[in-house]
Amino acid sequence: MTDATIPADLREAFDAYERAIVSNDLDALDAFFAPGDETLRGDTAGLLVGHDAISGFRALRGGVPRREIAELHYRPLSRGGRTPASPADATAPESDAAANPPESTDGDVALLVSVSAFRGGGRGLQTQIWQRIDGRWLITAAHVTPRTPAIDRTIWRSVGDPFLQGAWEGPLAGLTVAVKDLFAVAGFRIGAGNPTFLEEARPEKATAPAVADLLRAGASLRGIARTDEFAYSIAGDNVHYGTPPNGAVVGALPGGSSSGPASAVALGHADIGLATDTAGSIRVPASYQGLWGLRTTHDLVPRQGMLPLAQSFDTVGWLTRDGETLERVADWCLSYDGSASTENVYGASGDDLPWRFLVPEEILDCVEPDTRAAFSRMLAGLAASDDPPPFRAVHSGDLDATFTAFRTVQGAEAWRNDGEWLSAHPGAVGPAVAERFRVASEITAADEAAARRELEPIAAHLAELVDGAVLIFPTVPGPAPLRTADVDAVRAATLRMTAPAAAAGLPAVSVPLLTVAGAPVGVCLVSRAGTDIALVRLARRLASLVGSGAGR
Repeated sequence: MTDATIPADLREAFDAYERAIVSNDLDALDAFFAPGDETLRGDTAGLLVGHDAISGFRALRGGVPRREIAELHYRPLSRGGRTPASPADATAPESDAAANPPESTDGDVALLVSVSAFRGGGRGLQTQIWQRIDGRWLITAAHVTPRTPAIDRTIWRSVGDPFLQGAWEGPLAGLTVAVKDLFAVAGFRIGAGNPTFLEEARPEKATAPAVADLLRAGASLRGIARTDEFAYSIAGDNVHYGTPPNGAVVGALPGGSSSGPASAVALGHADIGLATDTAGSIRVPASYQGLWGLRTTHDLVPRQGMLPLAQSFDTVGWLTRDGETLERVADWCLSYDGSASTENVYGASGDDLPWRFLVPEEILDCVEPDTRAAFSRMLAGLAASDDPPPFRAVHSGDLDATFTAFRTVQGAEAWRNDGEWLSAHPGAVGPAVAERFRVASEITAADEAAARRELEPIAAHLAELVDGAVLIFPTVPGPAPLRTADVDAVRAATLRMTAPAAAAGLPAVSVPLLTVAGAPVGVCLVSRAGTDIALVRLARRLASLVGSGAGR
C-alpha cells in the first residue's frame, strides 16, 4: 500500500532504486546515494559512513533475494523538523538519519519506510532519508533490517544452542566455544573450509583433546566455525562460503585463517574461539577485530585430531573478548590439574615474567605510520606511569630472510599434507589458495633443508632475546583492510611481523590496546617458551595500566 501524497518524482526514484537493488546494478545504486563523506548506511553489521565506504561494501555484497515492496510509508521532512503529513501505510528495511543534511527547502527532504516481502519467505524493513539535490532525489541516509537469517553461514558451518553440551560444572561452566573447522568432533566431519573436502571426509571417531579439554571444564560448543581453505591464508575470506563479518570494523576483512571463530567471538555468538596459528592465524584476526588472542608455545598443546597445515609451526590457541576469560582458559588448558591433553607443562608458566620490554626495530619498520605513532604514544604513556616498565630497542634480525625460510618450510609441509588431494581435485580451491599450493609444489627437498638450516640461528636469536625480557610491538601493520583493498602488500608486511615468533615456536599474545582511525590494532607480546600463562597475566597487567590512562 502506498501513501497517495508521495511526490510522483520521488516515487519514481524509489521504484528505480528498488529495481537496481534487485538486479544488483552497482552503477545505478552508486548514483542513488548522495556523494560525499556524510552519507550514511547502516544494518545489523554496523554503520558505514561516506559514499565511498558504502560503494565498496555494495561491490562485494552481491544482489538481494527476489522481493516485492509490500508497504511504503512517506513523511515529508523540513530543516526545522517533521512537517505534518497525512497517514501512510507502508514501511520497509532501510532506516537511517542524516546528521547534517545540505541546505534544502520544505518538500525537498523526505522519509521513506518500506516493507519488503521476500519470495523465499520472510520480511525486511528499509528506512531511508531522501533529499532533492540539484534536481534529483538521492538517499542521504539508510538503515536496512534484513529478514531474520537462520544462521550466518559465513561464520558457521554447524551451530546449535548448544551444539554440544559440556560438563554441567567446572571452571569454564557457562562459556560457549566456536571451534575452527580443523578440529575433530566425534560424529562430525572436518571440512577445512572446502565443500569438496567436507563431502568426502569421514565422520570423526574421537574428539580432539583440545576440544575435549574445554568440554570437560564446563564449556559448551556453540558450533563449528569457518576457516580459510586449509588454513592457508590470513585474510579471512573464503570463495565458497563468503567472508565472515568483522565484528569491529564494518566492511573490513575479519582476518584469517581463524576467521569464523574470531567473528563469532567478536559478535558475541561465542565466548571462546578454539583456533590454530601457523603464521599468525590467531594473532591477525585478534588484532583486526579487537580481541585477545593467544598463540601457545609450539607443541605445548598436542595437535591430535587437528588437520595440519605445517607441523613445524602449527599450534593451538584461543580467542576471547577479554583478558580475564583468556586467563581462565589458559589456566585450565595449560595446567597439570586441568588439561588431559597437556602432558608436560613448563614450570615457568607458573612464574611471573620480568617487567621489561624489548622493541624490535625491524618489526616496527613494517608498521604503518599512524599505527606506529599510536604505539609510540602508548609507550610514552607507560614510561610516565606510576609503574613504568623499562623499554629497550633491539634488533630482531633480517625479516626477509626469516620470512623466506619460514615460507619455504611451511610450503613444503603444506604440500606433503594436502598436495595429493589437491592434485586429485583440480579447481576445487579458490585462486589465491591454489596459487600458494602451486608455489609450494615446486619446493625441492634441498630448498627445504636449506631453509631449515637458515631458521635455526634465527630461532636461537629470538629465544636469546626473550630470555630475560618480553618483546612488544604492534601485532600487524595497521587496522583491518577493507574487503575491497589490494591486500598483497599488507599480507607481505603482516607475515614478516608474525613469522618470527612462529619460526621460534614462542608463545605470543595479541592484546587490543591501540585504536587507529577508529579501528582496533593489537599489541603483541612474545615471551620465552612455556611461559604462556605468565604471558597472559603480564598482558592483563599491561592492559590495566594502559586502560588507567597510561599510553593514551
